[in-house]
Amino acid sequence: MSDPVSSIRNLGPAFEQACARAGIHSADELRQLGPDEAYARLLRAGTKAHFIGYYVLVMGLQGRPWNDCKGEEKKKLRQRFDAIKAGNSAAPENRMVADLDAVGVRVEPKDLKQV
Repeated sequence: MSDPVSSIRNLGPAFEQACARAGIHSADELRQLGPDEAYARLLRAGTKAHFIGYYVLVMGLQGRPWNDCKGEEKKKLRQRFDAIKAGNSAAPENRMVADLDAVGVRVEPKDLKQV
């Protein structure tokens, strides 16, 4: 069994849940995808785009502290982030579902009792 996503430096339970919604279920899967493809999948699954979240992922996959990103490196990461964001926004209905999931409103059919 592979380590959980949250075993990667800087990535906690909330990021792990977002990854699960995007179909990424292990640290190995995340490493194999790399930060750009993984972040694109997160966006398509309804995660709200945020530059800090992206560079925290990049730094974590490099084994570096989240706040280690500075100067020219940060500028280049911002360009990559902007390109990923431009090409991978979720469809409006997927954003709504993700928002409902985030506040715990949506109910899955399996959660309903049969009468």
